[in-house]
Amino acid sequence: MRQCMLLLAWATLALQAQAADSLESREGALAAKLRCVVCQNQTVAESQAPIAKDMRHEIRAQLAQGRSDDEVVAFFEQRYGSFVRYTPPWRASTWLLWCGPFLAVLAGFVLLRKTLKQRASSPAPLTPAERARAKDWLDQADEENRP
Repeated sequence: MRQCMLLLAWATLALQAQAADSLESREGALAAKLRCVVCQNQTVAESQAPIAKDMRHEIRAQLAQGRSDDEVVAFFEQRYGSFVRYTPPWRASTWLLWCGPFLAVLAGFVLLRKTLKQRASSPAPLTPAERARAKDWLDQADEENRP
């Protein structure tokens, strides 16, 4: 009987340790998805700011209460806005954020192609009147530069 009790206690401790590890890994994954509202270029997991520590504690508390990952993210999004997500969702208000870099690169390639095309085309030859005018201009410049 005593051995059964010890075995049951050991199994309970093992399950609790596994649950704690699962809770900790979920907390780490969620903290990596959320932006620190003070640092702004760091995730909650990376930041050492006091508010990031509070956010990590809140994540752990909500996960311990049995909330899902989506519910925890929704809580922080409601509190801080969609900015708190490190990867913002695809919405009408964020399409430029997602497509802007690609559009800028595409516009750069179009501009580069247009510029290279203009450089590659040879200029039209000079007419006899333009040649005479250029020759006169060069001769006049030579006369002014002679000592």
